[in-house]
Amino acid sequence: MSPHTATTAAAVHPLLAGRWSPRSFDAAHTLGDDELASLLEAARWAPSAYNAQPWRFLVGRRGDITYLRILGALVPFNREWARTSSLLVAAVAEERVENGVLQHGPAYDTGLSVAQLVLQAEALGLHAHQMSGFDADGLRASLGVPDGFRPLSVVAVGAPAPADLLPPKLRERETAVRQRRPGAETFFAHTWGTPLPTRP
Repeated sequence: MSPHTATTAAAVHPLLAGRWSPRSFDAAHTLGDDELASLLEAARWAPSAYNAQPWRFLVGRRGDITYLRILGALVPFNREWARTSSLLVAAVAEERVENGVLQHGPAYDTGLSVAQLVLQAEALGLHAHQMSGFDADGLRASLGVPDGFRPLSVVAVGAPAPADLLPPKLRERETAVRQRRPGAETFFAHTWGTPLPTRP
């Protein structure tokens, strides 16, 4: 069992308990074609409202032009560690406006697609780290994202490396104990804020 395996209040699938978001990636690791196809196929088969499949992905392998453009759109903090990942994937949602109102469903569905990619990475012995810290307009410009599509996140994927390869501040985050808000503050019944009764 990895020291990063979650200590859960109830049994969950090992893929869920073992999933975490490292910042130290093996700069020598290369993602194989079969692994890449597996990640993308997992994302492709995510559920979506009306099977609309609003997601699109810009996919870059370390060293290629797509990777470099996605990397260039990251905020400096993320760029510092993400540059050693094997893969950078920008998740983009097709926006929909109904009666002049922007719909939130496409973003939700795209998030589901990214979640499946992340869990497939875990199943392959890889790890993924999702980021919201990037310049969406810069990404649009450098990769030609058309109007009507909104960049939502960037995911770094690769093989984990030792935490001591990171600068001290990042190393501290890498080795910190994983935590989550208690279930009683998250799951409600009857009225907002009333904890859902659980087994003793």
